[in-house]
Amino acid sequence: MRNGMSHGARSAMFAPLGQLGRVEAVTARLVDAITIGLLADTERLPSEAELAARFGVSTVTVREALVGLRQRGLVETRRGRGGGSFVKAPAGPSAHTWQETLRGMSLSELRDLGDHYAAVAGAAARLAAERSSAEDIERLALATSDMRAATGVEVARAERQFHLEVAAAAQSPRLTQEEMRLQGLLWLPPHRSAYGEHREIAAAIASGGGGEARRLTEEHVFDAVDRLAELHLDLVAH
Repeated sequence: MRNGMSHGARSAMFAPLGQLGRVEAVTARLVDAITIGLLADTERLPSEAELAARFGVSTVTVREALVGLRQRGLVETRRGRGGGSFVKAPAGPSAHTWQETLRGMSLSELRDLGDHYAAVAGAAARLAAERSSAEDIERLALATSDMRAATGVEVARAERQFHLEVAAAAQSPRLTQEEMRLQGLLWLPPHRSAYGEHREIAAAIASGGGGEARRLTEEHVFDAVDRLAELHLDLVAH
């Protein structure tokens, strides 16, 4: 897997927070970024002061959020020269965690969340076809190749990063932030045809076919939600 995400995706991740409950909001933003691979394993986080300035919160808020991340084993702090807070990315999504999350949802809640995700991802794909730069197209091609080369736990990460790159190519920080938030709520299980579907979506975006890019993306998401619905029914039956 290649390292690093596009500037647009990272900028959206560090965008100011617009709600109360700031410690929880900072924690959630960083947990999502680490979980989906936007922040890479061993990557050094910006200083507490810089994180506070980017998120629009106090350094005390950032410090409390980092304490929570350390307790969850997602960040480690090193002292001395070359010290700071460093990412400890999980090896992959915990089967127990996503199964319990899925079990706790009703089928109607799952479908509703899937509908929302399809709408967001589809809109991002349409806008990406209209607004993407040559660099965006190149990053989408690389993200598509990542899915083809990925094995094991990297497959799920490649799936999520592809959709983040699409959202970043839409040049909409709000869409990118919503994509990140939804990825933290809804795990889309990759499948054998995912590489081909990613390739078709990337090709539609590259050709400027906004309607086609949106249709392909929505179908891609709905297929994944159908598989989640089957898993949900299997989990609640046992």
